[in-house]
Amino acid sequence: MGKKILKIVGVLLLLIIAVLIAAPFFLEAKIGEIIKSNVNQNVNATLDFSEANLSLVSSFPNAEVEFKDVVLLNKAPFEGDTLFKASSLDLTMGIMQLFKSEGDAIAINNINLDGAFINVVVDKEENANYDIAKPSEPTTADEESTSTDGFNLDLQSYEITNTRIYYTDNSTGIAFKLDDFQHKGTGDLSLATSELDTHTDAFISLEMDSVNYLNKNKIKLDALIGIDLKENKYSFLKNEALINQLPLVFDGFIKLNETSQEIDLTFKTPSSDFKNFLGLIPEIYSKDIENVTTTGDFAVNGNFNGIVDETHIPKFHVDLKSDNASFKYPDLPKAVSNVFFDIQLNNKTGIVEDTYVDVNKASFMIDEDKFNLTSHVTELMGNTKVKAHIDGVMNLANISKAYPVPAEYDLKGLLKADITTAFDMQSLEKEQYEKTSTTGDLSVTNFEYNSDELANPVKFNAARLTFNPKTVTLNQLNGTTGTTDFDATGTINNLLGFMFNDEKVEGNFNLKSNSFALSDFMVAETEVPATTNEGNSTSGGTVQEEKIKIPSFLDATINADAKKVLYDDIVLSDVKGVLKIKDETATLSNMTAGMFGGKIGFNGDVSTKNETPTFNMKLDLNQLGIQETFASVDLFKAIAPIAKMLKGKLTSDISLSGNLTDDLMPNLLSLTGEMFADLMTEEVNTEEAPVLNSLVSNLNFIDLKQLNLKDLKTSLSFKDGIVVVKPFTLNYKDIAINVDGSHSFDQKLNYKATLQVPAKYLGSDITKLIAKIDDPSLADLTIPVVANIGGLYNSPKVTTDMSSGVKQLTTKLIEVEKQKLIAKGTDKAKDLIGGLISGNKTTTDSTSQKSTDTKTAAKDILGGILSTKKDTASATAVKKDSTPVKTEEAVKEKAKDILGGLFGKKKKDSTN
Repeated sequence: MGKKILKIVGVLLLLIIAVLIAAPFFLEAKIGEIIKSNVNQNVNATLDFSEANLSLVSSFPNAEVEFKDVVLLNKAPFEGDTLFKASSLDLTMGIMQLFKSEGDAIAINNINLDGAFINVVVDKEENANYDIAKPSEPTTADEESTSTDGFNLDLQSYEITNTRIYYTDNSTGIAFKLDDFQHKGTGDLSLATSELDTHTDAFISLEMDSVNYLNKNKIKLDALIGIDLKENKYSFLKNEALINQLPLVFDGFIKLNETSQEIDLTFKTPSSDFKNFLGLIPEIYSKDIENVTTTGDFAVNGNFNGIVDETHIPKFHVDLKSDNASFKYPDLPKAVSNVFFDIQLNNKTGIVEDTYVDVNKASFMIDEDKFNLTSHVTELMGNTKVKAHIDGVMNLANISKAYPVPAEYDLKGLLKADITTAFDMQSLEKEQYEKTSTTGDLSVTNFEYNSDELANPVKFNAARLTFNPKTVTLNQLNGTTGTTDFDATGTINNLLGFMFNDEKVEGNFNLKSNSFALSDFMVAETEVPATTNEGNSTSGGTVQEEKIKIPSFLDATINADAKKVLYDDIVLSDVKGVLKIKDETATLSNMTAGMFGGKIGFNGDVSTKNETPTFNMKLDLNQLGIQETFASVDLFKAIAPIAKMLKGKLTSDISLSGNLTDDLMPNLLSLTGEMFADLMTEEVNTEEAPVLNSLVSNLNFIDLKQLNLKDLKTSLSFKDGIVVVKPFTLNYKDIAINVDGSHSFDQKLNYKATLQVPAKYLGSDITKLIAKIDDPSLADLTIPVVANIGGLYNSPKVTTDMSSGVKQLTTKLIEVEKQKLIAKGTDKAKDLIGGLISGNKTTTDSTSQKSTDTKTAAKDILGGILSTKKDTASATAVKKDSTPVKTEEAVKEKAKDILGGLFGKKKKDSTN
């Protein structure tokens, strides 16, 4: 019998286990739909999740439901905004809750929430995105205490981990954030009255009207909260908080009414140790305060009491006091002593705009240096009004010797201040600085400052400001950065706007410098991974990309006067002019400087506002050294590489625009512009003239030393890396050389030089022939010779074309002889020709005593001339035993032979 009972029990256990294992496969879809239905029926929002997993084993005798990727989306007026989302949401409930019908309330015992984002937003019209409850029928008091929105609150415990809770109120300008929120609580919330034991860790941030009061300050809270659900009252029974490292204890209650909340809270520091004050400072700045030696006291006491509704906040009073305290960090050499604080934060009406702060006293000393501050700030949450006085003398280097200042804020110098100010934020925002008043003096000596926008620390040897009601006078600002020195005076128009309203510094300044190096303003803009040749990141760290940036915080006009300005490898002397800086753009007006023995003028602008710096400039060059200019400046090297062979002076007008590199040098391929150049030169450096040397090797009658370069003027334009030269003329003795063409910035040549060569350079054969023809029109005969120049500047390729010269010579000689023969008559021409052909010794008026060589040359040429005549029979008659008369092609061949001497080795009998 016992064995049967055991078998029955065993079978039942197996059935129970089988049901526990199998049930989730059938119930998961149902429980997911029940949850969605209950939520979506009761709220004006949409709940969704990627999956719902049910377990009956791990939490037995309860059921555990896990939801993944939960999202609750708002409907109008916050259509599509995320009110809540979570990586996972775990609910624990009794197993029988799984079998309830859709729409029935579900009792939940435990909640675990992880990776959540709760995003509460109030718009400018004061609509709240959390107000998602649908209107419901009135219920009894008992129902209200046990059920809400389709769920019974039978919670025994809950836990929220790795969560962000953000509250943004656009109607009041308040932004509150809890990051890395870890919270858990235990207690039986199914009872009408209960106690909830909670523990909270988080980082808190608070911003009001764009002023950051807390920035990820660490908080810790252990609170035992008494809950009365009938009264909707929550009492703080035993509570300890830690804000940064400041301990607080507090008690009181919060009661939720239908249209308001009642608050009555008091708090205080549990001790009066001055370490409490250091605990107020964020831990990253105060460091480890456990080992700090302190004297004196510091106490915080306060209370909040009143009604919170649409028009009121609680009245409050907070006192922060310290009397003759001191502290010293063990690893720092100096102490901060004579610390006095008497600060009060108050609101006596419950109207938010009536909040005010009184700094009755705030002072401290380091060695013999003392700093004092008094201030009265009213309408803290409205149009903030400030009255304050600051005075003191402080060796800034001592601050880091007494307090753990982060390295990037390590200051040096002696500060003296005595300033009184009165202003309101509304006047600052409207730039109505005439409604503000600041008077007094501020000076620093041997001050040192560093910033991400500066390449090197800035050292102020001396700086002195006088504060006037409307402006600030910069009486002196003398200092250095890198190799640059500066001495400035001027006026600042909106210092308060710059300090409190994020405005740019507006002013007019006079700047003098003995040496000003642009490289001193090179900043490390970004860090990029070092890569291999294949483009993959290496393990060798990062490479810094450096850029010169025009300061973004300046809106200033600067009258500059610098003895020397260093720009890359170029030295400018006696630089003067007006520099206007605004919106990361520097506009230069009437800037002049000395360079390469001459003067240069600038008018234009440079901008570093965009990712790629740009410029637009007009340059006026006067009497600059040609060789230095075209050998030292990449821009001029690219525009006219051939110019560096010239010795002399350059006067030029240039207009150009384009992009700049990160160190503000022109990106050549981006340039567009025009240039007119007047070259005053008489000498050629043949070692720097590969193009001319190659040209001379093809034209053997030209001597570079005799090239006439006086009054050489040329115009050119450039775009897309191509320089187009307007045709111009060079002179060599009585040879005119016409040049035109183009080249690229990578010095690829495409030029044509056309030389008009007089007949006297054509060799003895042609000069003798011209003399025999004896015609005045041949005295100024010139032959065009074309030289095509290609290749690269340092390895040019020069080819010559003599076809035009041959044609012109042939045509000219033919025309002259035709006219002479026509004039003398056909018969006389026959006699002459007969004598030339037969070698007759009888002389005539025109052909007596000719040498054999001359007769032969003339016969060949004139024979070709006469053979072309169609209208005279005797002109084509020949003896039976003579050779045929030569044609015009023979004349061309003879002219080619003659001109050939121009383009090869010189003949021994040629003349120049």
